[in-house]
Amino acid sequence: MDPQLREERPWGYFSVLMEDGQHKLKRIVVYPGKRLSLQRHRQRDEHWTIVSGEARMTVDGREFTLLRGQSVDIPRGSFHRVLNPGNADLVIVEIQTGETFDENDIERAEDDFGRA
Repeated sequence: MDPQLREERPWGYFSVLMEDGQHKLKRIVVYPGKRLSLQRHRQRDEHWTIVSGEARMTVDGREFTLLRGQSVDIPRGSFHRVLNPGNADLVIVEIQTGETFDENDIERAEDDFGRA
């Protein structure tokens, strides 16, 4: 994927800022009131930092809120999702590390858009 190419999703969009053999860096935008699927990855770990907005996070059944400048580590195999409860876009920077960064490394348990 070309850097900066915007990939549309039902919950918002993401852009890959950089990718090499060791990591992938993404900018994720979640629209107000939308949430990603409850998902996990087998081949990668993720580190999410909130750039703007409020993130209502679920990681392995634990729910918590993150605000601008706060971050969370999501180990491979952990079920996770994020909800944007606010009225403005939620912006996240995601760093992936692991064996592969393929979008097919997603196992969905629940999804608001019928993809699980």
